Amino acid sequence: MKGIHLIADLYHCQCKTEILTDLDVLEPEIVAAVQQANMQVVGVRFHQFEPVGVTGVVLLAESHVAVHTWPEQGEGGYVTLDVYVCNHTGENRAKAEQLFEYLIALFTPTDVEKTVVNRGIRSE
Repeated sequence: MKGIHLIADLYHCQCKTEILTDLDVLEPEIVAAVQQANMQVVGVRFHQFEPVGVTGVVLLAESHVAVHTWPEQGEGGYVTLDVYVCNHTGENRAKAEQLFEYLIALFTPTDVEKTVVNRGIRSE
């Protein structure tokens, strides 16, 4: 199944602290962004860590979005972000890229490392 897996490491996030630390703030932001991208949510699971940090996944008919926050890591904290979308029902690459960039902007990092993996494509 052809698809795209967008991966980012976000450093020194300048967003509101609650986005990094509070499940009740982060989860609805991620779910709303996915819905805004016209992707079909089939499940949502987030976990609040103590004393801080949130991890979560939004399962999509198209695949998934995953986010993990480490607010205690350096100034502004650290976030990992994955957006993986396959093209089973249609071409979803543009939607995935738009969602990915929106989510990166949500955290407002000063330093970003991005990786793009094209899935299901063999070089023969």
